[in-house]
Amino acid sequence: MENEHNGREPGSGPVRDVEPFWEEPEPAPPRDVESAWAQPLRRPPQPRPPADPEPAVPEITPAARPSVAVHPNEAVYRPVARDRPGGAPPAFLPPDSAVHQPGRPETTPLPHQRPEAPAPQQPAPAQSASQQPASQQPAPQQPAPRRRPEGDPIQEALAGSGDTPTADEFARRRLAPPPAPSATMGPRALVGKGTLGLVRLAPGRREMDYRQDVDTVRRNFGGLRQVTVVNPKGGAGKTVAVLLLAMTFGQKRGGYVLAWDNNETQGTLGMRAQQDFHNRTVRDMLSDLPLLQGVRGRVGDLSKYVRSQGEGMFDVLASDESATAGEMLTAGAFAEIRDVVSRFYKLIFVDTGNNVRAENWQAAIDATDQLVITMSARNDSAETAARMLDHLETSGRQRLVRQAVTVVTMPPTRKDIDLPSIQAHFAARTRAVQMAPYERLIDSGEPLRYGALSSGTREAWLKIAAAVAEGL
Repeated sequence: MENEHNGREPGSGPVRDVEPFWEEPEPAPPRDVESAWAQPLRRPPQPRPPADPEPAVPEITPAARPSVAVHPNEAVYRPVARDRPGGAPPAFLPPDSAVHQPGRPETTPLPHQRPEAPAPQQPAPAQSASQQPASQQPAPQQPAPRRRPEGDPIQEALAGSGDTPTADEFARRRLAPPPAPSATMGPRALVGKGTLGLVRLAPGRREMDYRQDVDTVRRNFGGLRQVTVVNPKGGAGKTVAVLLLAMTFGQKRGGYVLAWDNNETQGTLGMRAQQDFHNRTVRDMLSDLPLLQGVRGRVGDLSKYVRSQGEGMFDVLASDESATAGEMLTAGAFAEIRDVVSRFYKLIFVDTGNNVRAENWQAAIDATDQLVITMSARNDSAETAARMLDHLETSGRQRLVRQAVTVVTMPPTRKDIDLPSIQAHFAARTRAVQMAPYERLIDSGEPLRYGALSSGTREAWLKIAAAVAEGL
């Protein structure tokens, strides 16, 4: 059996001088490496893809050919008034439904109906800067100002004020906002206490009026102010009004309040006020006046002549309580005493006597900043006050009368009183008319204490004090 070794049997010996049946490849000639890198790489030519066949244009029959070629977008604004009965205004198809309408073939615009592009404008021949007028010459480019980023507090402050911020604006940021108002009086306050502060109701109308009156009484008047209480008729409530006004201002404002009895003879202000460790009066002060005048006078030395009212937080300068006293006070004596007390008090309430012709009465009116007219709800007391106003107007004090406050004290019963006529007369002549309720403690003639007054009396005199403070 012959094999692949040229017909020799295996094991018959080595095969020698046998030529291979394949051809050896000829060695490639050597190439220059540098010249090979210098030649660009060339890709073999790629066969081109066969061209797409042209799309067949469907033949449009005369029945389907439209009378006028319309652009597809024109259907968006095509009115369809023919479909709306009753001559309704034309409606417009929405864009989605206007792209294709049933029964109308989609067509493309003809070449002669396509909108032509606007012809480019030819630029004007350039002119030199010397040939252009001054108004048309471009302004020199200025560097844009450097702006701060959005949300910058400094930029917002400058934009809001329109000017450089001042020190006052910087200091205003430290003002604490007012707390949210919550009720402190009446049933609304009880709800907050019952819930341990979890439920806080806003104050009611009554409490809001009370807070406004307190703020009016506490405001700064900008200097010394004198309030004079007048009525030539005895028993008209002048002394009580001075005490209650001084109590109210002392309670709501603090100290530096003086109630001064300027009665020409014997007054009752010291009798209705709380007693002190001494019984000195204005007569004693007048005799020791040189010790209090000038730089030697001190507030501690003045306390020997005034009576402190404790919880009322005001002082009382009583008049002479002796019925057999000497001569009446003069205008000069009033001016000297006022000069001394004005250095230690901010607010002075002056109680006057019944003689409008007395010098100290006239001197008190001349130094008055706010006039208060008191009367009981009786025709005789009101008529005496009206005649006094006539005297003040004829003496050139019309402005003092127009700015005055009238206080009408009510009796225990309103039977047989002509209150509407009294209110109408003094409302036409003075700035305000206030009503003071009846108080049994006041009618008793005993010394007055602020804590012993009823809540209704305290609230009524707070309104009267607020009306007085508005004129200061």
